Amino acid sequence: MAENLKKRSSVITDGPDRAPSRAMLKSIGFTDEDLARPIVGVANTWIEIGPCNFHLRRLAAKIKEGIRAAGGTPMEFNTVSISDGISMGAEGMKCSLISREVVADSIELVARGNHFDALVCISGCDKTNPGVVMALARLDIPGLALYGGSIAPGRLTGQDLTIQDVFEAVGAYGRGKISAERLKAIEDTACPGAGACGGQFTANTMSTVMEFLGISPLGSNGIPAMVAEKDEAAFNAGKLVMELLRKDLRPSRIITRKAIENAIAAVAATGGSTNAVLHLLAIAREAQVKLKIDDFDRVSSRTPLIADLKPGGRFVANDLYKAGGIQLVAKRLLETGLVHADALTVTGKTLGEAARDAQETPGQEVVRPLSKPLKTTGGLVILKGNLAPEGCVVKVAGHERMLHRGPARVFNREEDAFKAVQQGKIKANDVVVIRYEGPKGGPGMREMLAVTAALVGAGLGDSVALLTDGRFSGATHGLMAGHVAPEAASGGPIAALRSGDTIVFDIKKRRLDVEITEKERKARLRQWKAPKPRYETGVMAKYAKLVSSASEGAVTR
Repeated sequence: MAENLKKRSSVITDGPDRAPSRAMLKSIGFTDEDLARPIVGVANTWIEIGPCNFHLRRLAAKIKEGIRAAGGTPMEFNTVSISDGISMGAEGMKCSLISREVVADSIELVARGNHFDALVCISGCDKTNPGVVMALARLDIPGLALYGGSIAPGRLTGQDLTIQDVFEAVGAYGRGKISAERLKAIEDTACPGAGACGGQFTANTMSTVMEFLGISPLGSNGIPAMVAEKDEAAFNAGKLVMELLRKDLRPSRIITRKAIENAIAAVAATGGSTNAVLHLLAIAREAQVKLKIDDFDRVSSRTPLIADLKPGGRFVANDLYKAGGIQLVAKRLLETGLVHADALTVTGKTLGEAARDAQETPGQEVVRPLSKPLKTTGGLVILKGNLAPEGCVVKVAGHERMLHRGPARVFNREEDAFKAVQQGKIKANDVVVIRYEGPKGGPGMREMLAVTAALVGAGLGDSVALLTDGRFSGATHGLMAGHVAPEAASGGPIAALRSGDTIVFDIKKRRLDVEITEKERKARLRQWKAPKPRYETGVMAKYAKLVSSASEGAVTR
């Protein structure tokens, strides 16, 4: 059996001519018995920077125990990771989306270079989640992903806190609404330990996506980071990958069109991050599944919002876990055929079979019944119009306005917009425009949480709109349009905007327009000149030259 399962790794472990390879591996403790077994890569995204991935060494050790118990030999390696929460609002945030490609590329290189028979990926934060799934789809060897789990909420004066509250407190402090002492208290208590950000922000949204795609066992990702059950889930993931190897069950059979539609429905039903659009487009491309940005609006329009989760709702990921978990969300959606029940998962069960046994905690308020949704349609909306011919993404998970008409306040970088908010220069009804922050122009498509949270903290969240060719954090809420495409750096219509232009958001009509004539818009664009690249050497410059439009997932070619 072992020889049959070593179709890939035997290239470097078997035969007299591989003695040098074995000698190198023996130098770090591998034995002949180890090398006779299937070799399973364990791709770890651990870093000692920030809580999201800090605990992954512990979970990787449990995964390796499970692999050994099931007859395999694990070989652990690491990738890069950028903490969005730490880099947010700074130049370093431009590295975040770029890191998604580097995570996928590095896993591919190590897995191909070492001829692994199978692969387990463990991830924790925003870009490591899609990065590991992209790598699994690209490699198409037996494998699965495990998310490290969510942080526990902070607690202050009887209220749960997340990193969202810290960002919004900065805005409140800047406008004199809270004291320095209150800001410090929120800072000191919001993040009490390891784990990814607690709301249905990008990390937990992509965790949900991974389970609905079937590439993570349903119920495993939602277990919080620091509870004992997480270690058990990691051990079981190690055992499971050996079953996948024995069955030769590969990601290409799991990440299908049906699975991707299931994932979109899950994002819509939970009020998830707009970043899921970007990442699912990229994952679909790796899996060679046709997917367009318009598909998100189509699936979201038929899917009710049933999970009352931050940032638009009341609860955090740990509350969802206690209520019944992502399995309960899946069960709800399956009850009325809103997802494809026959989509296969890494457990060998279909999504329908895996969700059937979901246990709902009596009296829970996190997941609504389908008869009483928070909204009858999901949280993702795709707008087009003369400002976004290729589309842009809006999240309407809360009680956002369906129509907004106001004057543009145009900024060519995030820092300038943030400064204007803090200085009280943004007024009710304004439309804040932040451009040249797209995939190419940034480069790296920064998230705008510092600005959006400052607007909320300043009391402008319900009266100001914002649009950008950059991205939003999953913690963003309010009337915000991101991923505006084509981006300004590519000569998209957003490049022609001037302060004072009237901009109209019409959610019902799915339109984002500027009220100038087509003749004027074209004349302005003819006068436009591409700005000098912000980086001329290194990975940032390379990415800017290779990256596609946000409407295609901002993938590199």
